[in-house]
Amino acid sequence: MSQLTAEAPPRHVPRYQLDTALGHLTPDERAARGKAARAEVPRSSHAVFDPPPDRPDPIALLEEQGRSRVPELVPVRYGRMMVSPFTYYRGAALPMASDLATTPVSGLAVQACGDAHLSNFGIFGSAERRLVFDINDFDETLPGPWEWDVKRLAASLEVAARGNGFTEKQRREIVVAMVARYRQAMRDFAGMDNLGVWYAHVDVEEARAELNSQMKARQRKAFDAGMAKARTRDSMQAVAKLTRVVDGQPRIISDPPLLVPVEELLPKRADRATLRAQLTDLTAKYRRTLETDRRYLLEQFEFCDMAHKVVGVGSVGTRCWIILMLGRDDSDPLFLQAKEAQPSVLSRFVGASRYTNQGQRVVAGQRLMQATSDIFLGWQRVEGGLDGGTRDFYLRQLRDWKFSLDIETMIPRGMRIYGQLCGWTLARAHARSGDRIAIASYLGGSDVFDRAIIDFAAAYADQNERDHRSLVDAVAAGRITAERDL
Repeated sequence: MSQLTAEAPPRHVPRYQLDTALGHLTPDERAARGKAARAEVPRSSHAVFDPPPDRPDPIALLEEQGRSRVPELVPVRYGRMMVSPFTYYRGAALPMASDLATTPVSGLAVQACGDAHLSNFGIFGSAERRLVFDINDFDETLPGPWEWDVKRLAASLEVAARGNGFTEKQRREIVVAMVARYRQAMRDFAGMDNLGVWYAHVDVEEARAELNSQMKARQRKAFDAGMAKARTRDSMQAVAKLTRVVDGQPRIISDPPLLVPVEELLPKRADRATLRAQLTDLTAKYRRTLETDRRYLLEQFEFCDMAHKVVGVGSVGTRCWIILMLGRDDSDPLFLQAKEAQPSVLSRFVGASRYTNQGQRVVAGQRLMQATSDIFLGWQRVEGGLDGGTRDFYLRQLRDWKFSLDIETMIPRGMRIYGQLCGWTLARAHARSGDRIAIASYLGGSDVFDRAIIDFAAAYADQNERDHRSLVDAVAAGRITAERDL
């Protein structure tokens, strides 16, 4: 297999850009764009996944990513990805982006998530203190083909359903339900005015009432338990779980390599003082990226402690800090997360971001795709960090009623309902940034596209299983090192 590396520039690709001139076209003209795209790229063509003979080695792509990450954490990433084909899939956004670049596209751009698998959707709190359901990971966001997000979500359902032991018929029903919901939702959004699309969102309590008739008693109980648990996941809960009191002050606990306080990373007091000064400078500059009212609120908190924290499967090895700040007193905490933002895995296939700061890229994409975003969402660049390098970060609250459903324990009916919710949410995110009328026209009223994606999802799940086996074999052969931390 050939290797696509950072040192070997990829083939020339035009930059995908969002169409800001939609207001100058009539609805009929926009619908005609979709039909023209359908004539050029038939909906049935999306069923095909036929990797070329020179398909890049997925393990080489993962190794390439590892070179820009914290070296001692890269084995932890491989260890997590080895657990199952689904955990592999969660960490393999770059290999799949490389594969998607060989598939048909309609040419209609949206602000793409770039990593829209089903575990990257979840519940969190809005500024109005309502529970909402939305996409919750934007590390790879970039303008790109809407189809790539749909295909990554569909394939994730197929992979997860296989892991849960569902039958082929059950898996097909789950995937087609998600795609049909995406298509139907996009057609609904195509008929709405701009403000109506912008204000659309999934209120969890309203969704619970709407889905009540579709859920069995056990599912309703699990849903309600998840809502209750989400409301407990805030800075106070994080303090109780992640800190202990030392000399009358809360200090972040040590749980290496997953959680390492700054005192252990930098034993010398002078080095810690330097890092704290850098962090103070970072948070001060980061405030400027917030709205005036949020900036004023943040200024009422003072730095208390910080630690390096390992995050989810795909991001393991990127630099991530948690920052404990205190407001009025010790009972008024705020936990922020500063997460490194590297170039999107989509960038080599759809063109570089318009933003030179990758943290700003993430924040801009998140604000465009989400119905409501964290009030402390912002970005900053750090120069001359611990390793002397320049790093881009985005910042947000560590926990703000955030909660994700347990995919591995879902039954077929539950995963089908969850997939439909994800499909509607993805369509709403795409409708905010792309030409929803053209995309709806392309999709049409029949199930041609739905059935095509069923076939794609099954074919890609087969490839994902082969790639997962390649990772396991690479570890067994000593090509790469993996460590289990779970």
